[in-house]
Amino acid sequence: MVIKPPASAGPRSSGPPYPFFLNEDSGRKAAALVTFNQLAQQQASPEQTQIYLQPVTATIKSLPPHPGVSTYLPRFGSQGQMTEEEIRESLRRFINNWQTLIGADPSQLSLVDRIDQPDGSKLANYEQRPSRYPLRGNYGKLQIQFTSDRRLLNLSSTCLPDADHWQSAIAALPSQVDREAAVKHLLDSGASYRDPAGNPRIYPLTANNRLNARELVIYVFPSKTVTNSLELHLAWEIEVANASFKTIYVDAVNGETIATS
Repeated sequence: MVIKPPASAGPRSSGPPYPFFLNEDSGRKAAALVTFNQLAQQQASPEQTQIYLQPVTATIKSLPPHPGVSTYLPRFGSQGQMTEEEIRESLRRFINNWQTLIGADPSQLSLVDRIDQPDGSKLANYEQRPSRYPLRGNYGKLQIQFTSDRRLLNLSSTCLPDADHWQSAIAALPSQVDREAAVKHLLDSGASYRDPAGNPRIYPLTANNRLNARELVIYVFPSKTVTNSLELHLAWEIEVANASFKTIYVDAVNGETIATS
């Protein structure tokens, strides 16, 4: 679930606690392991018990490197080779079956692309969008790798579970820093970032950098203050030209620079 530890700057005068935290949950991890073992047994492989989970979210990081028995996507259609439409329906059914390990309600997932790899394998990439704001910061991604005969090669999810606990709070959170103020703050103060050695730096910005505050997003990153937790921030995603990075994320509540990429 999402909790908020005491804020060093004191509580906000109104609105929900901020930032939001997604904490590690032993129950969520146990449920993922039970689900995987049940699915493995359905594949007639009771010994297939090893699984790699993501930290904090307890979503699946990867399949075992040497599974005892192959796992297959659900069969759909009557022909020997599934059509693209049938592949997508098979994937939809697979996601429903593996929902606990994926960590997202299937209704939150959108297929971004379906790629045929040079080695003959196939990739399906999904993005999770549990609220009106897209997720950023290497979270909210699902990738399914499989063969033309439906055999599952790998599965990886960085989706955020328990979305109902925080999406309504974030949706109700008013943006206290509008896009013009976010851009002005960057021009006045520069963009904070860390160099390859991890040292904090300030990158000065000018009108020549052409800042464009595109949209509000939910930026997620491992917390540096709360152990085994992720922080969720409402932020402006700002495009920047003629700089060593392409995007700056500015907190829409307190105006701080969260990250650059």
